[in-house]
Order: sequence, then C-alpha cells, then structure tokens
Amino acid sequence: MTSFTLNGKPVQLDAEPEMPLLWAIRDLLGLTGTKYGCGQGLCGACTVHVDGQAQRSCVTPLSAIAGKAVTTIEGLSAAGDHPVQQAWIQNNVPQCGYCQPGQIMSASALLANNPNPTDSDIDSAMSGNLCRCGTYGRIRIAIQDAASRLNNNNSAAPYAAFQENLGG
Repeated sequence: MTSFTLNGKPVQLDAEPEMPLLWAIRDLLGLTGTKYGCGQGLCGACTVHVDGQAQRSCVTPLSAIAGKAVTTIEGLSAAGDHPVQQAWIQNNVPQCGYCQPGQIMSASALLANNPNPTDSDIDSAMSGNLCRCGTYGRIRIAIQDAASRLNNNNSAAPYAAFQENLGG
C-alpha cells in the first residue's frame, strides 16, 4: 500500500511499488491529463509536481512518492484559472496540445521557484520538454506573461510582442 497526497487529497493505492507513477495516475486513479510520451523521462509530457518540484512520472516508481504531495495538471487549478494556464490561452500556445500539460507543469514549477525568470532560466527549466509542433517561442512568451500575472503586474506586453511577431 502506497499512501500520498494527490491534488490535495489523501490517496492509498494497493499497487506494485515499482509501477510508474504515470500509470497509477492514469490507469488506477483515472486522471488522464498527464500524458505518456516516451516512457523514458526524455520528453516531459508526463511532468507532474512532487512536493512542488517538476518530475517525470513515467520514470518515477510509485514507491518514491510515498508520503509526498503530487500535483497533476488537473490539480493545478480545477477551474483552469492558474496564471500559467491563463497565459497559455491568452498567448495561443497549443497547436496539437498533447505536450501542453507537461509544459504547463514545468512552467508552473519554474515560476513557483523563480517568479522573475530570465530567458536563460526559462530555456534551462523547459529544456526537457519537447513540443513536436515547435511552439517554443509562444511557450517562452506565455511564461513571461504568467510571471507578470503572478507578480500582479498583469502586463499585456508579452502578448503584444507575440502579436507583433505574427504581424498583427
């Protein structure tokens, strides 16, 4: 039996200790927002927070999260109003959307630890998250926008820069 907190609620799972957290979340607990990408911790699609830190759930055994707090994309904000989620929408980040839960979880962990990241900080924090659609520029702008929102600045500058880059 593995006990942990998932999205603020206590959970007890009777599963093999070496089962990847990803499959426990998706198959046993029915939360399908966390995606399977590569199964090797290389693409970031399966990113969740474990005690506030971004972690790849596909390579994290269930035993490693005993007694810890896990947050999935569903737990970031039930209403979808987390500043990172809002910035993603405002800046039209997703194309296919498959990698976006992992991108958002990595970005929100970055901003929780560094509310004013530089471009270099963003590149470093997001380097393990792959996007087949190549929306990296939009992701950076959305992270800058979310940082602004989190700092109560609510600046439209990142969105304006994005629109300018599109020629609009």
